[in-house]
Amino acid sequence: MLQADLLQRITVRPEQCGGRPCIRGMRIRVIDILELLAAGESKEQILESFPYVEADDIAACLLYAARRLDHPNVAA
Repeated sequence: MLQADLLQRITVRPEQCGGRPCIRGMRIRVIDILELLAAGESKEQILESFPYVEADDIAACLLYAARRLDHPNVAA
């Protein structure tokens, strides 16, 4: 799947989850998936625990986070 297609899986709606990025309009936030991965959960465990989450959703969360962090820091 192309990166642009993956990023379309991430939705941001002011009325949902306080405007935090979520997966495909559902109430599962990008940060929820990232925290599960950081805690050592495998992709397979996440998919089993959340049957409505797809493998591409997890990839989209990782890509979204990487893109959000990829900005230059300019020293003053």
